Amino acid sequence: MKTELTTRRLFLQKGLTLVAASATIPTFLDQTVWAVANPEDGHRVRQPSGADGKILVVVQLSGGNDGLNTVIPYADDAYHRARPTLGHEAGAVLKINDSIGLHPNLGPVADLIQKGKAAAVQGVGYPNPNRSHFRSMDIWQSARPDQAIETSGWLGRYFDNTCHGEDPQVGIAMGEQLPLAMMGEKVMPLAFERPEAFRYNGPDRARFLKLNAPPAKPASHATQDGRTPAGELDFLHRTAMDAQLASERILRITERFRSTQQYPPGEFGQGLRNVSAMIRGGLPTRVYYVSLGGFDTHANERARHDQLMRQFAMGMQAFWRDMEEQKNDDRVLMMTFSEFGRRVAQNASGGTDHGTAAPMFLFGSSVNAGLIGKYPSLTDLDQGDLKYTTDFRSVYASVLQNWLDAPTEAVLGRKFQTLPIIKV
Repeated sequence: MKTELTTRRLFLQKGLTLVAASATIPTFLDQTVWAVANPEDGHRVRQPSGADGKILVVVQLSGGNDGLNTVIPYADDAYHRARPTLGHEAGAVLKINDSIGLHPNLGPVADLIQKGKAAAVQGVGYPNPNRSHFRSMDIWQSARPDQAIETSGWLGRYFDNTCHGEDPQVGIAMGEQLPLAMMGEKVMPLAFERPEAFRYNGPDRARFLKLNAPPAKPASHATQDGRTPAGELDFLHRTAMDAQLASERILRITERFRSTQQYPPGEFGQGLRNVSAMIRGGLPTRVYYVSLGGFDTHANERARHDQLMRQFAMGMQAFWRDMEEQKNDDRVLMMTFSEFGRRVAQNASGGTDHGTAAPMFLFGSSVNAGLIGKYPSLTDLDQGDLKYTTDFRSVYASVLQNWLDAPTEAVLGRKFQTLPIIKV
């Protein structure tokens, strides 16, 4: 087999089309090296995996979702005064109780709440909020607001503390780049936009390409007779074979278990469809990550936000129908977040500007359904912005402790109060 894979032509014939971004898979290589260098690495203790244990699916709503028009205080006159044209009429809101309801296009989410499978955590934020997309997203993904520069995310530190030494498939992000939230110091999960585009692009990719292309002259890493050193050749072949097996497995699963549910068009819907297939196919993945963008609604928000809410709701409906059909709804938890909410008052362009606190959704048979936490006051504001009532790290701590059975202090840096989100 090694001889067969030494030419680019035969390499391509073997179907090796590996991962999408340079930051996604360096540890995929390193696991091979560690296994060769240290035989004990092959006998590491295996933790419960996504093949038979609990799974977390994170949905990022990129751009700053307008929480006030998502979970709506329809009975509050201050809401209607602040948004005379952008606010939703009380009669159109999908009522959860006598004062709070959902955006009119979130019918499937309202149905899941009624079935006891969805919850909304109200007024989520953090102290001294930052209104920059990039900085605030880093804060949410790292869970370390006090760190100016962060190289690991809260999920990455979860992997480091509980999954070190396992297959990189322990975490999969649907997208071209691995989000900061998933980056660890010891474990680097996978990221790809489409399973068919899963290709190796790690730190030794340049050497790998040189090895598999006919050189015009002996490469600098070759021996005097033009041959690549045996150790390096073995290393690259092992990398190729490991990556090929992973990519072929994921592609085979997503093709075999493709859902018949109607997911929304676009990358978000396709990402959820692929996650559903990978869960059904029994991958060991514990955490999946999917994104829906377009929430930076500074102008003409109404039509755009309505469309995004419809897209989000269709995705939730299709995914959870799949989970129920698979009988996996009791071992999957989904959590949504956005980097910030929007300001209370609409602006002159029929939109909203960067704000602070906003709701988070959690889905699954194990959640305590309904509304959790206190809705922020719309009259006691901080320079026109909502004052948060729930620290987002308390939501993370609740998920880590009560769902993933992970040490919260090691991941978040200190203890945070947990919330009654998960049935325990």
